[in-house]
This record gives sequence, structure tokens and C-alpha cells, in this order.
Amino acid sequence: MKIMVVDDERDVELLFRQQFRRETKDGLLELCYAFSAEEALQYLHSFTPPDVVCILSDINMPGLTGLDLLRMVKEQYPHIRVSMITAYGDENNFNTAMSTGAEHYFTKPIDFGRIRKEVLNFA
Repeated sequence: MKIMVVDDERDVELLFRQQFRRETKDGLLELCYAFSAEEALQYLHSFTPPDVVCILSDINMPGLTGLDLLRMVKEQYPHIRVSMITAYGDENNFNTAMSTGAEHYFTKPIDFGRIRKEVLNFA
């Protein structure tokens, strides 16, 4: 099962690699990374159908936001599950994300136990 992590902060990749080391080693998960919403969409468009099952995306990024990405993914690939991650747990972003089709809404600092539980439930 391939999970895409989308965040403009490159150190997030190392965090996810460390936190999901066992699951990737055991072949339960494959992680891929995009450092912008545009890069994520380019990756998705390069496979027919996309091989990503779930996207975990930051909301606040330069260019297209995570909410823009959520909307576009749900329009083009409604079967891909998308969850949002943000440092700002404001009600407006939460409501927008959930009404647009987000599976979950996680706030930073990231609770990897909760994310692990949700991601493994997608399998």
C-alpha cells in the first residue's frame, strides 16, 4: 500500500521514515514524498491509475495549498483517501477539509500513533 506524504518542509520525510520504519521494512507500507501540491499532482498524473492509496498532506504550503490539493484529488481520483495535517487547528480549515472529503484532520505536533492506526486501517 503506497502512502504519499505532501509537505513543503523536507524534514518531515525523515520523521515519517523513522516512524514507519517497521511497516516499510515489513512491506506493509511504501512511502513516497512530494514537497508541494503541484509535485503531488504531477506524480499522480504519471500513473494510470495512480498507485497511491492515501495522501497525508500539510495544509499551509506555498503555491497550491493542501486544501487545494484535497479538492483536486477528490475531483480527479475520488478513490484516494486524503487526510490533512496542520500546525493550525482552526475551525475554518477543519470544516473546509471535512466538507471537501478529508478522511482525517491531524494537528501538529504529529501524533504518529494515531496516524499509524488510521493509515493501517486503509489496508
